[in-house]
Amino acid sequence: MINHNGNLRSKTETTISYTNRGLNYGDAVFETIRVSAGKVLFWEDHYFRLMASMRIMRMEIPMTFTPEFLESELLKTVQSVGDSNKTYRTKLLVWRNEGGKYTPTAKDVSFVITSEVLETPFYTINDKAYEVELFKDHYVTSGLLSTLKSNNRILNVLGSIYAQENDYANCLLLNEKKQVVEALNGNIFLVNGYKIKTPPLTDGCLNGILRKQIIKILGQVPDYILEETSVSPFELQKADEIFITNTIVGIQPITKYRKKEYGNTVAKELLQKLNVKARLG
Repeated sequence: MINHNGNLRSKTETTISYTNRGLNYGDAVFETIRVSAGKVLFWEDHYFRLMASMRIMRMEIPMTFTPEFLESELLKTVQSVGDSNKTYRTKLLVWRNEGGKYTPTAKDVSFVITSEVLETPFYTINDKAYEVELFKDHYVTSGLLSTLKSNNRILNVLGSIYAQENDYANCLLLNEKKQVVEALNGNIFLVNGYKIKTPPLTDGCLNGILRKQIIKILGQVPDYILEETSVSPFELQKADEIFITNTIVGIQPITKYRKKEYGNTVAKELLQKLNVKARLG
């Protein structure tokens, strides 16, 4: 089932107009959210990021878009699919309504919520080989717009095709200053001894929900020092560990970059703390 503006419809009943601004101009933002056993994980962070993204995109935020309303719509969508005790990947997409070309004439927005079942109720570590490479065909532009979850993801699509064609599990993206920004599907953290580094938002990395949670967790662990600072490609081969974070997977350790192989001790330690945080809210 799909939730379109609060109305539940089957996939075959839902259509999108050819004048849809998200389709034509990338005039849309979205949140990918994990719902487990009837609980929307890290909902407050998702909600406020969505509101901030809509403001940056100069979208008119409806008065009905309260945390309670959107959370209830997410849960209604999940419950319509089947067993609400399972874990789901949900996507909340918001776009500006039709009207105008590059200058929109409509102020109202529409939304759609989709969901699919996930195999594991909480985050787990994938110990399989996970080799990455730099994607250098195109670059992320450092700045505020790159931090948003908009539907303009052509760079990620092209990077994913490059990874698939060259048998890599993922690729790392660079900005125009040749700094490592993020992975194709999440933020990155480098571990070197007791120091952990992640690129700052000003370099153009996504303002990730799990990035924020890991930063909070590290702030409560005295064994590590976190640095939000630019990452050079040369630092990748000096790191003890590198891992990727996103809302659905949680923490994904990288096992190999070129000739360098990595461990996952810190990633496993942080994953345990992340699952506790997810349970307690």
